[in-house]
Amino acid sequence: MGGSVSCCISPRESPKIHRRGLELEECPITTTEDVSEDTGTYLQHISDRELPDELAQEANPSDHPRASTLFLNKSQTDVREKRKSNYMNHTSPGLLTKKFSSCSTIFLDDSTVSQPNLKSTIKCVALAIYYHIKNRDSNRSLDIFDEKKHPLSREKVPDDYSVIDPEHKLIYRFIRTLFSSAQLTAECAIVTLVYLERLLTYAEIDICPCNWKRIVLGAILLASKVWDDQAVWNVDYCQILKDITVEDMNEMERHFLELLQFNINVPASVYAKYYFDLRSLADDNNLSFPLEPLSTKRAQKLEAISRLCEDKYKDLSKSAMRRSVSADNLVGIKTSQAVLS
Repeated sequence: MGGSVSCCISPRESPKIHRRGLELEECPITTTEDVSEDTGTYLQHISDRELPDELAQEANPSDHPRASTLFLNKSQTDVREKRKSNYMNHTSPGLLTKKFSSCSTIFLDDSTVSQPNLKSTIKCVALAIYYHIKNRDSNRSLDIFDEKKHPLSREKVPDDYSVIDPEHKLIYRFIRTLFSSAQLTAECAIVTLVYLERLLTYAEIDICPCNWKRIVLGAILLASKVWDDQAVWNVDYCQILKDITVEDMNEMERHFLELLQFNINVPASVYAKYYFDLRSLADDNNLSFPLEPLSTKRAQKLEAISRLCEDKYKDLSKSAMRRSVSADNLVGIKTSQAVLS
């Protein structure tokens, strides 16, 4: 601490935020020399130490809930082109097969932020990775993720492996195989995407045809250990992929953690942001979540959940009211004592 009060801007706070002179001027560091002796020790208020809004928007989206996700930004170019093409051709793909609620029937999907639909979530994550590869800025990579230097199978890697972009179906099948064999959950798929974008931001690399499989594998490996109570061991993935060794898995996991600077925390607000952005991505690409008509049994279940939440809210309101009344009584007693004295 010393004789100065430090500002919460630190060069190591986030590896992607590039500080400029103007930004440092907006968050000056106050020292005890700037404070007069009659005011005593000055402690900077937390609101004075927070990052400005423009800095928060430029921050890593896998760390800050207000920053826009990378995959949604990369998909906007294709989405605009599709909408323009549909407008020019007077077509509306997906609307004829999409189910809509009516007066007699209500359609609901079974995917929520706490319990996402597994198949639909994996499709959306695969599509997000597809847009990352297709609309990448360059081909920056690391040897540990290069599939030719660290192959996942004994089959010969094609010479054009680093040129041809994988299709969405290929990415989906690769992720689905891992999730199905390891019995992973849909929440793990969302955390996988968070770790993937955090890796791209922290390490300043791109996911491209030569490294996408190993990057996705490393993100799934780490997400399954952090999220699931009964994590899948590295040797289990070796049984799924057959030709990969445990030593290779351990080395890749170690490098992945080091590149993340061992930051494996995923706040609830960041998780929710990625979930809803994946749903937006699905709507933009006509990947509808499975809709089922609202049955009597499901309606009763929803009503029971709603009643439970309502009762819980009432209990919280009553306890808050009791605390408020107790505080008012305490203030009243102190006021009466002051008047009598």
